[in-house]
Amino acid sequence: MFKETISESLLADIMSVSKRTVGSWKKNGKVNPLKNGLYSLSDLVYFPQVKAMMESNWDKEQEIKPIKKYSSIELFAGAGGLAIGLEKAGFNAVALSEIDKNACSTLRKNKPEWNILEGDVSNIDFTVYKNIDFLSGGFPCQAFSYAGNKLGFKDTRGTLFFEFARAIKEIKPKVFLGENVKGLLTHDNGKTLETIKSVIQGLGYTLIEPRVLKAIFYRVPQKRERLFLVCIRNDLVKYNNFEWPEPFNRILTVKDALKKGALYESDCPDSQGQVYPERKKKILSMVPPGGCWVDLPDDIQREYMQKSYFMGGGKTGMARRLSYDSPSLTMKNSQFFDYLLYAKSK
Repeated sequence: MFKETISESLLADIMSVSKRTVGSWKKNGKVNPLKNGLYSLSDLVYFPQVKAMMESNWDKEQEIKPIKKYSSIELFAGAGGLAIGLEKAGFNAVALSEIDKNACSTLRKNKPEWNILEGDVSNIDFTVYKNIDFLSGGFPCQAFSYAGNKLGFKDTRGTLFFEFARAIKEIKPKVFLGENVKGLLTHDNGKTLETIKSVIQGLGYTLIEPRVLKAIFYRVPQKRERLFLVCIRNDLVKYNNFEWPEPFNRILTVKDALKKGALYESDCPDSQGQVYPERKKKILSMVPPGGCWVDLPDDIQREYMQKSYFMGGGKTGMARRLSYDSPSLTMKNSQFFDYLLYAKSK
């Protein structure tokens, strides 16, 4: 069952607003906390996001099982997060392409049975994987500098999306999934996405209307938002009955990620993590759970931030400390130990 009460911080996460906004809602009576400062979910059902959680068919969806093993191939596989999810959904990974050697080492360590294609994706001949059921990949889009000229496939040359499209063209999977940052929706005033849509159409696929999914709604204790592109080969569209997944009935937190409970059968093993100089360690220990450098005394802010103190922008990733009672931020691997070291409240 879902948690009957949530904190102000979790309410902000659910609604994709700041805690300050929730504070203003509280002042004008839009939301009313209980005496202990928490919020009853049953009192918040007028919010569509809360209503969807409370009325979710998540458990029923989990009972759906594939009628056979479906074959898949993944590009830009990283350390395997998407691939593991696909495996749990019934896909059999025939190959995973990744250029980063450390990510490939992680893949081989965790899944020695997987076929890892380490190296530049542009050197892979995908025709040997023809007629795979499903292709997926979180293609980078940073290199789109001239998108929107209505040149279709040619518009993407020099980008990794071109390689993604080439793999689709050579394999001709029944369905493919593209995953990217939500900013792709508005990148270059929408021209980039229009170019991608043009390529998809030219490849002979029908695009389901793209949607941004928030990881916190799908049993993942992380504030990760990603745009998903689901595309079905035109000759199979008549069989389409695709539906977006139902949300989980509660929001998981850092505590769920590290402690025995909803996700794991045991606590996360103790780890030394990042080792800091004593002064930095002392300063970071002063940051409250869920806080960052702005929560430090002004003189400490100036010492820690140095020249950055006088620059514009919030810079809230600096001296960031996770809270056990909230989902984790989306973070780069280089930030993980910085954030995690002081996640636990003293």
